[in-house]
Amino acid sequence: MTPFEIGLIMTGLLLVLVVLGMRVAFAAALVGTLGLIAIFSMRMGFERGFVAALKMAGTIPHSKSVTYSLSVLPTFILIGFLAFYAGFTRQLFEAAKRWLGWLPGGMAVGTVFATAGFAAVSGASVATAAVFARVAIPEMLQVGYSKRLSAAVVAAGGTLASLIPPSAILVIYAILVEQSVAKLLLAGFLPGIFSAVVYIAIIIGMAMWKGDAPPVRGFTWGQRLASVPGTLPIIAVVAIIFCSLYFGFATPTEAGALGAFVVLISAFVNGMRGKQLWQALHETAKLTVMIFTLIWGVLVYVRFLGFAGLPQAFEEFIVSLHFSPWLILIVILCAYAVLGMFMDAIGMLILTLPVVYPAVMALNGGETVSAADSAFGLSGEMCAIWFGILVVKMAELCLITPPIGLNCFVVAGVRDDIPVQEVFRGCAPFFVADILTIGGLVAFPAIVTFLPSIM
Repeated sequence: MTPFEIGLIMTGLLLVLVVLGMRVAFAAALVGTLGLIAIFSMRMGFERGFVAALKMAGTIPHSKSVTYSLSVLPTFILIGFLAFYAGFTRQLFEAAKRWLGWLPGGMAVGTVFATAGFAAVSGASVATAAVFARVAIPEMLQVGYSKRLSAAVVAAGGTLASLIPPSAILVIYAILVEQSVAKLLLAGFLPGIFSAVVYIAIIIGMAMWKGDAPPVRGFTWGQRLASVPGTLPIIAVVAIIFCSLYFGFATPTEAGALGAFVVLISAFVNGMRGKQLWQALHETAKLTVMIFTLIWGVLVYVRFLGFAGLPQAFEEFIVSLHFSPWLILIVILCAYAVLGMFMDAIGMLILTLPVVYPAVMALNGGETVSAADSAFGLSGEMCAIWFGILVVKMAELCLITPPIGLNCFVVAGVRDDIPVQEVFRGCAPFFVADILTIGGLVAFPAIVTFLPSIM
């Protein structure tokens, strides 16, 4: 049996274990270790191969997780939990309601703006959806919005956290493909804003057509201005992270730490006390450990894939296809849409990128290709960033599509009176909006590459 055949068998086993319900981290670590044992035993004999494989599997988590880039994750996660326990979400929503409520579907539009703002400090789609299911849905229902639209706006708006920095999933992508964390985070700003604008256009269009999302008027300019101070901590964090990454006076980790400090001070001023601080730190630790465990397990599997030769074989297969590179890229994105129906976003990307990313880069012309000589009109570095934003946006799409649709289940879980089927139905227009957004990012890569290309 060849290493390639072992790779195929073990990859099949991994898929079976995941489908059966085993956690991706443990399934990947188990399969990767067994695969390394099989390959090393074939080359060195069982006893020596067994020892060598276990030594390699045991050292990979430490050697790969002590990189400085990974230290950005805890700080970004901490910002989100501090903002949540300090109550900034309600203040953000109130400001959005007062300033935008007069538009057709104004409360829903305000919810999208508020979720985008909270996404800029949380980086967690599920957390954003859970928070605004409690904050925004009751107020939308109170002014006459349908349950379907109210729940769908929150579920879809929560997905913006995957793109708008600080985004944990973008950091993970950057680490896996060995690209600049700062450039990936910067690249998410404009696509995140673009996605929010498409959502808002869809909401206004539906409100004008159906008339079931009445505007909210009556706020004076004094009331609007009075709501601004509550949004300043979030604005400050966004400014700190953006300016730090764009001008380069701080690393992403330093920007995250500074942002967390600003939110912490603002939280204490806002009335947060020791109990809430402990809860924020506890939740940050739990989520950080979960993500690191996932990375550790999958890195063992990735090392096994390298020895099995699967990434190289898939790369050669993709390049040998006699189809347009654009068509192949669209097929790959469609495959992500299907896969995302059955897996969570981070697990999906971590398991597929070691094989898919080299193939896409080869399709474009390689890591060092110039824009003039490439298939997609992008240099190797810009293609890596562009593809990262595309797959993360595909991961967003999967958060509101059945049967997994995690954001939809979260909203339905928070609101017992809204069945999850109703949330999925309400998300159908936002699914169309996401398809339009992805089409725009594919057709106009400059939306993604503009900021990282000039930093």
